[in-house]
Amino acid sequence: MNDAPPGGANPTPQREARAGRLPSRGARIALAAAAAFFFCAFAFLGCWQVKRLLWKQDLIARVDARVHAEPVAVPRAADWPRVAVDTHEYLRVRIRGSLLYDYTTRVQTTTALGIGFWLMTPMCTDDGIVFVNRGFVPMQPGDLKLPPPPVAGGNPCATAGGAPVTIAGLLRLPEPKGRILRENDPAGDRWYTRDIVPMAVRRGMPKAAPFFVDAPAGQEYPRSADEKPTGGLTVISFPNNHLVYALTWFGLAAMVAGGYYLVLRYDRRRRTRATDDTAD
Repeated sequence: MNDAPPGGANPTPQREARAGRLPSRGARIALAAAAAFFFCAFAFLGCWQVKRLLWKQDLIARVDARVHAEPVAVPRAADWPRVAVDTHEYLRVRIRGSLLYDYTTRVQTTTALGIGFWLMTPMCTDDGIVFVNRGFVPMQPGDLKLPPPPVAGGNPCATAGGAPVTIAGLLRLPEPKGRILRENDPAGDRWYTRDIVPMAVRRGMPKAAPFFVDAPAGQEYPRSADEKPTGGLTVISFPNNHLVYALTWFGLAAMVAGGYYLVLRYDRRRRTRATDDTAD
């Protein structure tokens, strides 16, 4: 006697198990939502890196134009609050005034010439005090034990008697971050970055310009001194890895899309096979 139900054969346990292993509708919806989320997120990050790439290329082009342009007058005091990275960093400027050598702040650094100091010297100009990085001097035995420069009292420019000097250098913005494991110590007069604002306050010159000027190589000074700094060591470098980052994000988005397509194709084949088995 045939006990099979009318309208079709009784499915085997293997077929039932195969059909039961198919993902539910909720699981398919969750997978689709996750794939869409990660695809959109990776694509967005890729587009953002493309935008950053265009911005960085424009910045490099503008800085290159500033560095090689004819020097312009240093910003006036009224314009100091508007000096910014996008508009003034590495701008080639001309500045004239008397240098206050006795108030030079030494900033520890490492350059292609070795370990030493930047000599940050305030300059008295018609608009006020602007610090000038006269250049690099190598470290000598006992340099770290030298007494700090004095703190100015009153108006140091009123008694500045040095001959004026003209410098055509690069305008630089402050470097507030310290070196690795070493932060500036204004109270102890130990400096590892050229953070002009607290440096000027420490020297008793709180109204100094919020930027400094890197002196060029071969700059002549009217005063002879034992220290002859080497100027023109400004390093102009802008890391530009945005294209690699963009390709990475777009590649991940493509992998998500490709993986989801393979999962859909595999799931479709399994469902087709299960339907055919049931029909048999």
